[in-house]
Amino acid sequence: MQSPFSFSLAKTTCEMPLKGIKVLEFVGLAPGPLCGKILADFGATVTRIDKMLENPLDVLHHGKSTLAINLKKSEGQDLVRQLASKYDVIVEPFRPGIMEKLNLGPSELCATNPRLIYARLTGFGQQGRLAARAGHDLNYAAISGVLSMLGRKHEKPTSPINLLADFAGGSVMCALGICLALLERHRSGRGQVVDAAMVDGAAYVASWLFMSRSLSIWSEHQERGANLLDGGAYFYDTYETKDGRYMSVGALEPQFFELLKQRLELPPELSQYGEEHEELGRRLLTEAFLTKTQAEWSAIFEDVDACVYPVVEWQEAAEHHHNAERASFERSEDSLVPRPAPRLSRTPGKLRHHANDNGVLEDLQLTPEELRHLQEDGVLTLPSTQHKL
Repeated sequence: MQSPFSFSLAKTTCEMPLKGIKVLEFVGLAPGPLCGKILADFGATVTRIDKMLENPLDVLHHGKSTLAINLKKSEGQDLVRQLASKYDVIVEPFRPGIMEKLNLGPSELCATNPRLIYARLTGFGQQGRLAARAGHDLNYAAISGVLSMLGRKHEKPTSPINLLADFAGGSVMCALGICLALLERHRSGRGQVVDAAMVDGAAYVASWLFMSRSLSIWSEHQERGANLLDGGAYFYDTYETKDGRYMSVGALEPQFFELLKQRLELPPELSQYGEEHEELGRRLLTEAFLTKTQAEWSAIFEDVDACVYPVVEWQEAAEHHHNAERASFERSEDSLVPRPAPRLSRTPGKLRHHANDNGVLEDLQLTPEELRHLQEDGVLTLPSTQHKL
């Protein structure tokens, strides 16, 4: 009998968790669009407000409707106010004060719609000495304190592209804040402002790194790159293989380390700890992994819990047997797209490639004459799938 908690990619009649929730996403750089994508993938109706219909920098627009509105014109601001009065969530990524200058700040929109959840996704937050300053992921990760922990010993700090502040600390934390506010609204009937600062989010995601400093995983001086999990241990690192690819080694526990030694045919007396063993072990693992290809090493470690797995190239992630069995990716046009996570047993998320564009116009309740006027005056631009002159 199938478990009621088993997950299937088969079609389901269950509605997605955020079905019925309507979101206005003011388009900015990647953190806002990913936040909107998360909400859309789990059932929300997301309408993008942008300066242009085709934004080449936004690759996360699938499943969302788009309106190009000139917010500098009062008529454009009126359109946003009309939508905000009927929507559940606003996601805006601008520096503090920008929306207030457009007469679209939370004090105005939430007064009209007390149930509105107004999410403000910025680098430094709504107040603080740096709140009005420009920045990017690297800067936010730096101010959060987390960047100082990332990188090799005796080398400069190394940023993990823009995953840490933009996406983990920004998009995901903002989406969590929105969902928490929606849950609270279910009890109180009232919306609220979500101040999602990427500096705060990056630090919060790294809570364990801050709070574990008394544990033995950290070296005496706690310098970067000299610790158990940051490249300071030879049995928790990556190694190049004969074909120029890499294997990941995470043999932290003694039983895993023993299996690692057996499969690599290393000297039995090799220990995990001790300065002399660190230098010897790193040299032995480097030499050993260079004797076979990644595929050969993957086969050797396939059936053993030594915590050794291939570093799968991103272009091949969907074909890896584990990911393929779970159908963790799907193709969308020319892109490889990860499926929504986490997986819910009854109401899983689903990648959405198309949106109901006409629903936005129904929310605006414009007469044909009003629509014509707004288009002619350059206030509103609609995709070809929507009503046009």
